[in-house]
Amino acid sequence: MPRHKLSESNLRRLTKPGIYSDGDGLFLRVRKGGSKQWIFIYRRGTSRNELGLGGYGSGTAPVSLALAREKAEIIRDKLARGVDPTADRRPPRVITFRHCMDELLAAKASEWRNDKHRAQWEMTLREYAKPLHDLPVAEIVLGDVKDCLLPHWAERPETADRLRSRIQAVIDYAIAHEWRTAGNPARWKGLLDKVMPARRKLARGHHAALAYGAVPEMMASLRAANGVGARAVEFLALTAARSGEARGATFDEIDPQARTWSVPAERMKAGRAHVVPLCDRALAIVEAMRQRATSKLVFGGAVEGQSISETAMTKALRLASPDKTATLHGLRSSFRDWAGDRTAFPREVAEAALAHAVGDAVERAYRRGDALEKRRELMDAWAAYCSGGNAEEDAAEDRRRA
Repeated sequence: MPRHKLSESNLRRLTKPGIYSDGDGLFLRVRKGGSKQWIFIYRRGTSRNELGLGGYGSGTAPVSLALAREKAEIIRDKLARGVDPTADRRPPRVITFRHCMDELLAAKASEWRNDKHRAQWEMTLREYAKPLHDLPVAEIVLGDVKDCLLPHWAERPETADRLRSRIQAVIDYAIAHEWRTAGNPARWKGLLDKVMPARRKLARGHHAALAYGAVPEMMASLRAANGVGARAVEFLALTAARSGEARGATFDEIDPQARTWSVPAERMKAGRAHVVPLCDRALAIVEAMRQRATSKLVFGGAVEGQSISETAMTKALRLASPDKTATLHGLRSSFRDWAGDRTAFPREVAEAALAHAVGDAVERAYRRGDALEKRRELMDAWAAYCSGGNAEEDAAEDRRRA
């Protein structure tokens, strides 16, 4: 196609609205009113594309015919090389803290130990880290992180500490993906610890525990109560398990012949599988729940296919317990205090019953062989204590009822 159809002399005489070609994609558009703009038109497949090259003859940066041809030649060269001529006109992509946060949460989806853990991460980042959400992650500085933390620093020190740690994780994610080249301004040691006010000592606290002397009374009240909640709390107390482990228990994890409950690693706090020896009463509870089950869960909740809620279990505990401040997790402390105060079982056996790691890897490997049977003796003794010394009679009555 011929080029250079236009000249400076005839450009000045063009007043009729329309589009006038200079050749090979370069055009001058004359609008009603007399304004003139250079445009470059090209096609890619069935798509028609138009690029503006500037105005002719007026304005603060008029584009002459020679400059328009120079710009057009640059576009033709890019098209010949297969380069998108609009690429350098697009604003650079800005990666925000929110973008990195969403990607990190999605990436960690398979790592959450339970729904509560996932919800804690999401709430902390989505609510408390809001001041950072729309900031480019590459431009976040120490002051931004400090301002985000300060509202929570004095009143909620533990929340603030978790928030800082999770902000650091998001920015580390950005650094790993090369969306940020600077260091991490949420790092504590050697950075934030130099500029943040002195923190109150984090109060980790303890879960309120029922005195073990009151456990038999509580267990008797649970035995007399109906409902899944009462059975779940009773099972929890007899196994010294965590509530999340018990709520997620399934029938295929229970081996009635071996008299064990095998909790998979993904439901254990330490990420290690744990085998729990079951006393007669615990097995009877499982069998009673099997008779009414509508899913694989031992302790099904109000919603089909979902486990009983922690709230429902706590309500059952409070109704049965003489101490209304007692917590589900505190029942583990009740068991541990009883084992230490009232029995001669070695400390290592009691700690193993709570799924606590004791000693180094070599010591644990040597202990593995007989730990289960020693723990079985301990848990049977605990069951007898919980029932006021009538564990065997209770189990026989449960078998008769079943």
